[in-house]
Formats: sequence, C-alpha cells, structure tokens
Amino acid sequence: MTMRVLVTRPEFDATREAEALAAHGHDPVLAPLLAIEFLPDVPLDLDGAQALIVTSRNALRALEAHEALPQALGLPLFAVGEATARSARRIGFTEVTIGPGTAAGLLPLIRQELHPEKGALVHVAAEAVAYDLKPALEEEGFTFRRPVLYRSHPARALPDEIVSGLVSGDITGVILLSPRTAKTFAALAERHGVVTQARSLVCYCLSQAVAEAVTPLGLAVRVAAHPREEDVLALLDSDAPSS
Repeated sequence: MTMRVLVTRPEFDATREAEALAAHGHDPVLAPLLAIEFLPDVPLDLDGAQALIVTSRNALRALEAHEALPQALGLPLFAVGEATARSARRIGFTEVTIGPGTAAGLLPLIRQELHPEKGALVHVAAEAVAYDLKPALEEEGFTFRRPVLYRSHPARALPDEIVSGLVSGDITGVILLSPRTAKTFAALAERHGVVTQARSLVCYCLSQAVAEAVTPLGLAVRVAAHPREEDVLALLDSDAPSS
C-alpha cells in the first residue's frame, strides 16, 4: 500500500529523492526545509593543501561552480559517504576515499592515510556543520581550513497543504537526513501546532543525531541501520503496510 511521505531536503536533492520514493511505490510530497545559497566569490585557499574533505553534496555543487575547481581536482578527496563520492567523481575527482556516511566516521580514515607534516586539510563546507572535524584534527597537529562556500537558510513556515496533510494524517512519514533539517521540522511542527494531531506520523532519520532533534516531539522515530539514504528508504519500505 502506498505511503504518503514528506520530503524535506533541499533542492536539487528533494526532486531526486521524490523520484526514488515514487519508484518504490510511495507518494512523495515536497517541502524543502532548507534553501541553499552558494558563495562563489569566497576565496578557496588550497596552497600547501594535501587533501580536501567534503561532507555534503551541496559542498561539491559549490566547489563545481568555483574558479578554484581545476586546482581542487588535483587533490585527494575524502567524501563522507558513497553518494558524495559518486558526485565527486562525476565532477572530475579521481582519488576519492569513501567514508561510512558520517563526518565522525571520516576521522579514522584521515588519521590512517594523512600526516600533519604533509600539508593542510581543507574542509569545503557550510557555515553550520553537523559534526566539527576541526578540534580533533588540530589537536593531532593538522592545519585545518574550512572555507564557507555555501549557506543554508531554514524555512520559516510549512506550506498550508503540508500542514493539512499532517493534521489529517494523510502524510504518514517524513524523511529527515540532517540534524539541521530535523531541527527545522521540529520547530515548524510546533509553530504550526500540528504535533498533537500528527501522532501517527513516523520520522525516518538518517542517524541517531538526526533522531535526537525530533525526539522531543514525542512522535515515532525510526533510525536507519546505516547512515545512507538507501537505508532510510529500505526502512520506509519495511514499514509500508501490505496491500
């Protein structure tokens, strides 16, 4: 039986995720809760860098539009997970190390493969990061740079049709893939006063950190076995009622 599922991630990924949900027989409704603003004029200091770190595909989109991309492509890149690694290869990176899906999970790989004396690490990121790599790596002697190449702006309201769908129980699931998106959803659900009426809603979360942002709402929360989008989708499939 079809589940009506709220897609909250920013474009361009919202449309792609909706297509994946539809292919699995679900009915996606889109309400991106973060708007991405790229900052192409921010300098990207790669002098003396030994590697790049990327923990989101939006960082790669920002990098792809940056004048320093040709220089960046000559560096090894540490990608947070498989999907980000695929995007990195698509824009021309050839030496890509794939993490397990979280920024924290990149730390052991960086420690294993890189050395402080060989140059700086450059983490291409937004203003707010879900996990800050800087303290741990600087403590180990690495020079760490984090140029801000994009910003994310949280939505100020949910669309009326989404509020109606949550209140009526027509929307039965919401996919949350980042702590900031989850915090935004929690704040807006409370602001619109839909938490009590939406008691049947299930929050499908990428990780425990994401789940913690919506746990105070008192809604059902499900966490993927691994921090990958495909595992979130598998979790949702397993909960879909039989026709």
